[in-house]
Amino acid sequence: MTAIGIYGSSGRMGRAIAEQIAAEGARLAGGVDAGGDPAALARVADVLVDFSTPSALEAHLAIARAAGTPLVIGTTGLTQAQHAAIDAAAADIAVLQTGNTSLGVTLLAQLVRDAAAKLGTDWDIEIVESHHRHKVDAPSGTAILLGEAAAAGRGTTLSELRVDGRAGLTGARTEGTIGMASVRGGSVIGDHNVVFASEGERIELAHLAQDRSIFAKGAVRAAMWIARQPAGRYRMGDVLGL
Repeated sequence: MTAIGIYGSSGRMGRAIAEQIAAEGARLAGGVDAGGDPAALARVADVLVDFSTPSALEAHLAIARAAGTPLVIGTTGLTQAQHAAIDAAAADIAVLQTGNTSLGVTLLAQLVRDAAAKLGTDWDIEIVESHHRHKVDAPSGTAILLGEAAAAGRGTTLSELRVDGRAGLTGARTEGTIGMASVRGGSVIGDHNVVFASEGERIELAHLAQDRSIFAKGAVRAAMWIARQPAGRYRMGDVLGL
């Protein structure tokens, strides 16, 4: 039975994951928040799940690396330096980093990549995401994940094509760019809509999160999968064999 440790155990996702672990046939090794002992948890867990804060990530990576414990990272709002730290840690341990642990979103990302690859740059791509009023980062990690999938489908990177929330006299839309917009309000768990628009027609691919447990289920499934993998950097698509 896989023993899963949780960094950020008192947060929304941490609590949901703790509740989901037994249902998925795993065991809770323990949980840690600010002021706890993350190193002790890394030594007794078969795999760690991190939904804490970006500021704690590099310390958690170093601890997991020292203990040889695989790590699932669901924390969003990461910097390029933190992604580089993940790459470095992946030389010694299995690390899965994702902006969304939902299996449905994982499949959506693949559909977005496929659509972007098949459709020409005369098809505009716009990503609109909505979340609850308490979310602190924008655009969401999921929106970025979907944007990266679209860019990959076109053989490039999101940083080359990304255009964030427009305002004022922006001029005509530049062909091939990927627009991103964020909505914040109420108690929305997470809605993501990817629009492919061309002259005379439009395709919309969407995912609506109706229960936070979907993220917990995906996180536990990812943890149980990565606990058996060799060192390397992985994504949620690998869990589904995509």
